[in-house]
Amino acid sequence: MTCNSPGRPTSSGGPDACLPARIARSAQAVDGAGRNLWEFHQWFGEYSASDSSRVRRIPWDDLTGWRFEDRTGNLVHETGRFFSIQGLRIRNDQGPVRDWAQPIIVQREVGILGILVKEFNGVLHCLMQAKMEPGNRNGIQLSPTVQATRSNYTGVHGGRPVPYLEYFRDPSSRQVLADVLHSEQGSWFHRKRNRNMIVEVTEDVEPLDGFHWLTIGQLHALLAEDDLVNMDSRTVLSCLPFAGGPGGDDENGDRRAPHTTGHLRSWINDARVRSDLDATLTGLGEVQGWHRSADRIAHESGLFFDVMAVDVRTGSREVGGWAQPMIECRDTGIVAFLVKHDAATGELHALVHLKAEPGFVDVVELAPTVQCTPQNYKVLPAEAYPPFLDEVLGAPVDTIRFDTTLSEEGGRFFHTRSRYLVVEVDADRDLALPDDFRWVTMRQLARFLRHSHYVNVQARSLIACLHSLMSETELSD
Repeated sequence: MTCNSPGRPTSSGGPDACLPARIARSAQAVDGAGRNLWEFHQWFGEYSASDSSRVRRIPWDDLTGWRFEDRTGNLVHETGRFFSIQGLRIRNDQGPVRDWAQPIIVQREVGILGILVKEFNGVLHCLMQAKMEPGNRNGIQLSPTVQATRSNYTGVHGGRPVPYLEYFRDPSSRQVLADVLHSEQGSWFHRKRNRNMIVEVTEDVEPLDGFHWLTIGQLHALLAEDDLVNMDSRTVLSCLPFAGGPGGDDENGDRRAPHTTGHLRSWINDARVRSDLDATLTGLGEVQGWHRSADRIAHESGLFFDVMAVDVRTGSREVGGWAQPMIECRDTGIVAFLVKHDAATGELHALVHLKAEPGFVDVVELAPTVQCTPQNYKVLPAEAYPPFLDEVLGAPVDTIRFDTTLSEEGGRFFHTRSRYLVVEVDADRDLALPDDFRWVTMRQLARFLRHSHYVNVQARSLIACLHSLMSETELSD
């Protein structure tokens, strides 16, 4: 079967054999059916300039609709919905830090993160939204078509309906390109998951105010710009089946991989079985080492993160104003992949870290080579210092393939950012790897992304960035 002509969703809803080639074609398209990138920036700049939203820090006394519970000290919403801030007690007999406590976001609802795609002139386009989030330091960022918690889309806030939600609530009559539950930050959320979806339509879909059709290639170019493509867009984009998609042959795909996919699954499952990490929810008032002042909850060291509150006034969201607590990280994080090209095949390999985080549903997930906030290690044991952090921070300029500062999710995190890097090492360089690190192929990462609780949100962001660096052959192979 050839895929020279544009593919179409099958009428039965079955897999589209041409899909990887169609996605690769879109990834090479930097001029879309709507505007080119210069015109997009002009549109985005004008839209951002017209936004009158205002976000201000407030003390706890002004946090309307929320209260600290008398018995537990937990910070909860008066409806009992949305989310709460509680305490978490962690014990880990295997790590350099064996015992600690912290505040954590508890949000039982599964949100929808969905991108609608459609072909224009034979090229797939994604319907993206210029969206204000209270935690975005620049106000407006590029978000998925739909980015909504269950409380939002069921109307708990009493606001306007979420646009385009119907395509994701009942996608059975359309071609679903991706649909998987993925975790959010396991250090800040307790067992939080979102449904990452990509749905293709063939009928006309009119972009509403603030929405814009972009090719995958245009989105890849925009990923290289600081604080433009938001975290929710990045995690959904990582789920695009570029390579190793449905129907792929695991054995053939693993032929020249450092480890088979079966070996990697066993490595992950073994770590989950052997882990002694115990994370127990407690009252926020019981968390040791953290202190509440008039406007924040902070660690006694002045490091890590704060819990604070904001008041929001906007005309571009489903409701015109609200107040909420947020997490504010004290310093910029580092999120990095070391990568190399296989000397024999030229295939790109990434060095993943099997990382435990206390908020994960299943203890460990595949993470980037480095994922940390360097300033925090001032008060942590020396053996906690991340492997390969110095390798990343000291990388020669000519080995850095990607280097952009990107925001974390602006609905819960206030001005919290990480520097995302891809650093290439020589193919023949033999790095000494700790037991919780492995080289994997991009095809293998694509397979793991089709399943829940295998690839963490920081790695998914970086995978989206890695796709922007790959050739059409690599993307469709």
